[in-house]
Amino acid sequence: MAGKSKIEWCTDTWNPIVGCSVTSPGCTNCYAMSMARRIEAMQPGSHYAGTTQVVKGNPVWTGKVALAPEHILTQPLSWRRGRKIFVNSMGDLFHEDVTDEWIDCVFAVMALAPHHTFQVLTKRAARMRAYMSDPSVVRRVYELACDMAVAMRLAVVLIADPAHDKFAPPGVRIRLGLWPLPKVWLGVSAEDQRRADERVPDLLATPAAVRFVSAEPLLGQLVFRQWLSFDQPCRGCGYAGALGGAFPRRDAQCPRCGIIHTTIDWIIVGGESGPGARPMHPDWARAIRDRCATAGVPFFFKQWGEWAPPSVLFADTLANCRLQARAEANPSLVHVFPDGLNMGRIGKRSAGRLLDGREHNGMPEMRS
Repeated sequence: MAGKSKIEWCTDTWNPIVGCSVTSPGCTNCYAMSMARRIEAMQPGSHYAGTTQVVKGNPVWTGKVALAPEHILTQPLSWRRGRKIFVNSMGDLFHEDVTDEWIDCVFAVMALAPHHTFQVLTKRAARMRAYMSDPSVVRRVYELACDMAVAMRLAVVLIADPAHDKFAPPGVRIRLGLWPLPKVWLGVSAEDQRRADERVPDLLATPAAVRFVSAEPLLGQLVFRQWLSFDQPCRGCGYAGALGGAFPRRDAQCPRCGIIHTTIDWIIVGGESGPGARPMHPDWARAIRDRCATAGVPFFFKQWGEWAPPSVLFADTLANCRLQARAEANPSLVHVFPDGLNMGRIGKRSAGRLLDGREHNGMPEMRS
């Protein structure tokens, strides 16, 4: 599976590694499990074989992971125009059974395609942090990139020292030793507060050009204040500064102890879709939106998912009438939250992606 994507925050998907395993509640209704099962059936003997099994009538990851064939692994190198590419929508690049050598291959391809923006999303934040912080990775990735460039006869210029850039002939410039890669965004999934508390600190400690959080499916209230506030004292030494201690965004360094205060650059929020989808309370999304606005962090509202709030239902009279008619025969089409708010199951397309009447399509700025 690679090519044009219907995911709102990217243009394409690329799956150099496939397969995964269930690790937290956000995985329960993962669309990729069903899709992988269909691919297994349609393409017997492909690298998807054995990645899923049927449990109680539903496809579930087996934990098997597989490296894609070379023509898929190197596919972004054939895309000439720059694209925004979601990496591994059919698995987790930092899964515990994915070898460092496989991850090296993926990063080597990304190094050879600086005209693209790559978006990597994981639930294994600790593994990502360890890999990206390992000083030996940089040399491995760029040596592999050099080997790929020679083997594929790519029209790239490999530069060991950026100071000599002006003397290099025209072509795509691959600066050896540039780490983290400037066009690779790294993110973590966090469906609730517990998972955010586990994963976001590792994300903030991970070397990355852009760090983002995907709160999808959002399954509960999620507070980001501790990671989006810049008026708090240094977590290392308590330094508060002359005016109360606001640290500017973009990896500010404490002048007293030297700790780097990293930040989240982008937050995506979305409800769950597909069979068994769980509803998202509108206030959960609103709280994150408002916090992002206060902190100046781009906010992207992807979708309501299967369930729509009253604001959507009342705006869509036809959808509301259909829901009422169906709900009489099937009460499960209406969900009532403890505060009395009713959500109606009308499907992803009808529910749309308007939060309080508007789209939110915030995207992070590229770092130099």
